[in-house]
Amino acid sequence: MATESESFPRPIGTRRRFSGLLAATALGVYLLLIVGATTSLTDAAAACSTWPTCHAPADPLNQTQLVVAWGHRLAAVLVGLLVAVTALAALFGDVSRRVQAAILVGTVLYAVQIGVGAATAVLGPAAVVPGLHLGLGLVIFTAIVLALAWDLELATGSADDDGLEFGTPADGPSVSASASASTASSEPEPAPAADDATAGLSLPESRLARARLTAFAYFKMMKPRLMWLLCLVAAAGMALAAGPALTPDVILATLGGGVLAIGASGTFNHVLERDVDKRMSRTADRPLATELIPVRNAMLFGLFLTAASLSVFLTINMLAAALGLAAILFYSVVYTLLLKPNTVQNTVIGGAAGALPALIGWAAVTNEIGLPGLALAGVIFLWTPAHFYNLALAYKDDYARGGFPMMPVVRGETETRKHIIYYLAATLVSTVALAWITDLGALYAGTVVLFGGIFLWAAIVLHFEQTEAAAFRAFHASNAFLGAVLVAILVDALVVTTPLF
Repeated sequence: MATESESFPRPIGTRRRFSGLLAATALGVYLLLIVGATTSLTDAAAACSTWPTCHAPADPLNQTQLVVAWGHRLAAVLVGLLVAVTALAALFGDVSRRVQAAILVGTVLYAVQIGVGAATAVLGPAAVVPGLHLGLGLVIFTAIVLALAWDLELATGSADDDGLEFGTPADGPSVSASASASTASSEPEPAPAADDATAGLSLPESRLARARLTAFAYFKMMKPRLMWLLCLVAAAGMALAAGPALTPDVILATLGGGVLAIGASGTFNHVLERDVDKRMSRTADRPLATELIPVRNAMLFGLFLTAASLSVFLTINMLAAALGLAAILFYSVVYTLLLKPNTVQNTVIGGAAGALPALIGWAAVTNEIGLPGLALAGVIFLWTPAHFYNLALAYKDDYARGGFPMMPVVRGETETRKHIIYYLAATLVSTVALAWITDLGALYAGTVVLFGGIFLWAAIVLHFEQTEAAAFRAFHASNAFLGAVLVAILVDALVVTTPLF
């Protein structure tokens, strides 16, 4: 097996170890980006007026600034060693030309970045183009991650993994009835007998038991599993906008309106996909697929939730209400009806639905759309494909039965795994941007590095294991990453009332 052969100089030896080295290098560069951004934002660089060693000026600054500056220098040395070892392994190992080129570009730019850092320390920030040092770091990180994605594709990909034959191009206008026919031809076994289950659905004899079952069905239509994460997104947006000054009434109104909006969107989604849900194993037991709830009642329930959501948002301001309505319409109409059944980019573009709560949270406090709110929304938008592609891998055959052109169905599992790495890297870069334009401190930095590393490692293991269990593991790692980052934002913004540095 190619991944186990001795195709690299020792002690690397195997391609799997080389991929691990590349991943460690990428994570190291990312850590350096976070530390560098913190150093710049806290003006810790002023604590070191010499290079390469770090000597405090005659009039000592904050000791914490000196520690940050020293930490930045030491991290640069350790990451530099990782980059050098990776470059040597790529030069003398069995890697493709584009992987080798990307690593060499990153290595050369790392040397240039060291020079820029030295000039900044000795000559002062005014001697260097603003943002040049951080910009070089982002390019280096991008080059290393590209090398990692391409290497994993070569090491674990399959040449005949091109997805199923859909009736229209992946990015074409629609996947029509021919999609169902081609899907059926690729699935010789019949789909689960959801219609039979529907016909044989039996209700409890007790009125109380039937009432409980019906009430739970309405609750299930609201997609409660989505609520905790999207409420965290909105809460993080509010915390960034208001900090410790955030008031309970704004919190309750924003989260209350958000829960109702999520419920409305989920209900409309159940209504619009009820026929497709019957063909898919994971959705065949939904209330409308089993005809437990009449379509008319579900529509009325969705409209009631929409009206209730807007009423609550209007107690805050008009902008929050408008964004809440936009979120409901985008998920229910744009994503469910237009994107999901018609384009392989459905998950990418559909990420806007999950990003809107960040803007709602910010607007609830400020009555405007600000840069930090947009930056947080950008993190959610880029995270969504890296998160959901894992679920699409696990349920590939189910999505094919439903006629949805998900990435693994249309372009294959190898391409999907590679795009998970792409979007994960973009997400990590966006967290650096969020740190750059806000007052988030060490807790946030440590959280994104730790949980970003766990997410990255799960995505790499997915390349080698290629199992449903590995896909779910990466899916849960993505949830843990975003949840932990949002909690860190809340703590940094609400609890830490003074600058950390």
